[in-house]
Amino acid sequence: MEVILIQDVDHLGATNEVVKVKNGYARNFLLPRHLAVENNPSNKAQLEERMKQVRKKEEKMLAEINSVIAKLKEAPLKIGAKTGTSGKIFGSVTSLQISRAIREQKGYDIDRRKISIVDEVKELGTYKANIDFGNGHNTEVDFEVVAE
Repeated sequence: MEVILIQDVDHLGATNEVVKVKNGYARNFLLPRHLAVENNPSNKAQLEERMKQVRKKEEKMLAEINSVIAKLKEAPLKIGAKTGTSGKIFGSVTSLQISRAIREQKGYDIDRRKISIVDEVKELGTYKANIDFGNGHNTEVDFEVVAE
């Protein structure tokens, strides 16, 4: 029997996937627990509509991610830090400080856990940070550490 999975099922398949299973497994496990529906023309049409909506949502999200990346690449972020007389900063610049600088200077709220700093920041100067937007979309952002 062929079924369309509504949810991910371990060792069987992912959501919206058409799989072939034994009749008893479908009748006694998948269908009663609403993990799958029978593969018939009506359910196939619903699957196609869901897939079309998912593609449209992904295209919209990709366009938004590209606009954010373009805005972040326009100019480097400026991050203030307390420094000593030799130009070394007290402490280090963290992803939280970069996240706050993006929110204040560019107007986008990016979670600090998505930001990773390439080099350790201990002095004034220009550095790079990677931002991972998920689904294989990431960018490198320049930031400048300046004295407060």
